[in-house]
Amino acid sequence: MRKKTKLLQVLLTCTALIGFAVVATAKPITLTFANQNSENSWSGVHAIAPWAKQVEEATGGKVKIQIFYSNTLTKGKDAWGATKNGITDISWCFHGYWSGMTPLADVISLPSLPFKTAEKGSEILWKLYKNYPSIEKEFSDNKILLLFTSNPYVLITTKKQVKNIEDIRGMKIRMSGGPPTEMMKALGGTPMMVPMPDIYMAMQKGVIDGMGAPWEAIHGFRLYEVANYYAETPFPAVYFSIAMNQRKWNKLDEETQKAIMSVSGLEGSKFWGRNHFDTAKDGVLDKLHSLNKEIDIYNLPDEEQQRWLDKAGKPIWKLWVEKMKTKGHDNAQEILDRAISLSHE
Repeated sequence: MRKKTKLLQVLLTCTALIGFAVVATAKPITLTFANQNSENSWSGVHAIAPWAKQVEEATGGKVKIQIFYSNTLTKGKDAWGATKNGITDISWCFHGYWSGMTPLADVISLPSLPFKTAEKGSEILWKLYKNYPSIEKEFSDNKILLLFTSNPYVLITTKKQVKNIEDIRGMKIRMSGGPPTEMMKALGGTPMMVPMPDIYMAMQKGVIDGMGAPWEAIHGFRLYEVANYYAETPFPAVYFSIAMNQRKWNKLDEETQKAIMSVSGLEGSKFWGRNHFDTAKDGVLDKLHSLNKEIDIYNLPDEEQQRWLDKAGKPIWKLWVEKMKTKGHDNAQEILDRAISLSHE
């Protein structure tokens, strides 16, 4: 009997040691992350890499994120589909690439919305996503870890400071398509479609007089070298998602999922908006200081902002609501009203 007891104890001890060894040697889960920006970009340094570290720490090292920068895993324009099809586990997705795919979420890109920072815009977008199933459904091809926006675009110009609607009339301003283009037309400017890599030369040679841009792009494309005037106007913002392959997500245990979402969701959205875009303004100012170059950042007074809102904001809001209703989205006005009210909270 004693021999059997000792043998049982030995077997239990060995089983426990084997179990501990398996746990000790278990490899972390590696998730691939496709991103079109470079490793040394503002977003790479201040948003992407820090968030990947947050995920690793939140999961106790169980999950590691392998980042593929500069379109090396998939092109930016292919990121959403590549995530859905499992080519990458996670992607940085710019939804401006896929016109009409998430039309209700486009509300956050309407001009003259009251929010002033990317952090606030990201908070609003995430809350809309969580509160409206019709918006959540638009993103259902992938698991959305977080959503974030740029700061409302800054109007940068080469030859003169824009202080009112009259100043912008007749100017050739690079804008993205959709509501931003319609806004520029309403203001009396001439919207120009120029690829981002060509903006620097176009501004330098006077092909365009300026553009609407977030601080991150001004920093990344060195536009501070050719733009002399800056106006913080009621321009639109653009938005992004950090999306994950749904099948890959479903394979994670519940504890790991909760850990990842603890640094994603609302707080992660705000983190990305702030660190990807808002803080880039400081980066631009630091670059200008190193060049001994001073810039004039002009903030439109309240009465002038109201003029822009009445002329090129509310009319475009109305068009958006009407367009959404023709597509069967009868709650479009409610979503717009909620976005506005969240801007003031």
